[in-house]
Amino acid sequence: MRHLWSFLAGLVVAPVTWVLVTLGQDGSAGTVNRWVEIGTANTANLIEPAVYLAVGGIVLGLLGTLRFSPLGPLVAGLLLVTPYIGMFVTPFRVRDRIPADWEFLGDPLPLRLPVENGTLFLIGMLLLMATFSGQRWRRWPQPTAAPMPTSAPPPAPEQTQTDWPSVEPNDQDTTPLSLGYPDPTPTEPLPRRTGHTSPWSAPPGNLPRQDNTPH
Repeated sequence: MRHLWSFLAGLVVAPVTWVLVTLGQDGSAGTVNRWVEIGTANTANLIEPAVYLAVGGIVLGLLGTLRFSPLGPLVAGLLLVTPYIGMFVTPFRVRDRIPADWEFLGDPLPLRLPVENGTLFLIGMLLLMATFSGQRWRRWPQPTAAPMPTSAPPPAPEQTQTDWPSVEPNDQDTTPLSLGYPDPTPTEPLPRRTGHTSPWSAPPGNLPRQDNTPH
C-alpha cells in the first residue's frame, strides 16, 4: 500500500514542481532584468518568486528524503528528465508540444524555460539518485511491545546454621523435667521440744503410757 501512495505522490509532485520552478525562475529573471533597465533595485520584488522556489524545494525534499517508498521519487524523476532527453531526439517537436501561452494568477507561465535551461533535468536526476538507496526499499522496523514482567513469588529466607526451628506449644500437660531435687512443697513442722525432754525420748502424749516401774 505504501508503494501505491508513493507512486501517486510522484505523479502529482512532478507537474507541481515544474510549475513552481517556472514561476520562480521567470519571476526572478524578470525582476533582475527590470532592475538593470531602471538602474535601481527593490528587494521586495523578489519575495514572490522566492516563495515559489522555496515551496518547490520543500516538496522535492519531502519526496526525495522521506523513506515511505522509492517508487515516488523514481516516477517523478523519470517524468522530469523525459522532456530534456526528448530534445536529444526531436528537439523542435518536443519544444512545440510544451504549452507557452498558459497563465497563473494573471502572470505568464513559460513552461519551456526550465526545460531549455536544464533545470528540470537536474532535479529529475537528483530524484532518480535518491532511489538507489537500499534502505529506502525496506519497511521501517515496527516497535515491539515489551513483555509484561511476571510476578515471581518472593524468595524464601535463607536458613543459617544459627537459626533454630521454632517450637510450637503443646496443648497436652507435660511434667517438667527435674534434676532429683526434693519436692518444693513444704512439709508439716516437727513437734516442738518442751522442757529438757527430746521429742524422740517418749511416745506422743496421745498414746497410753506403759509404766513398768515397780511400786
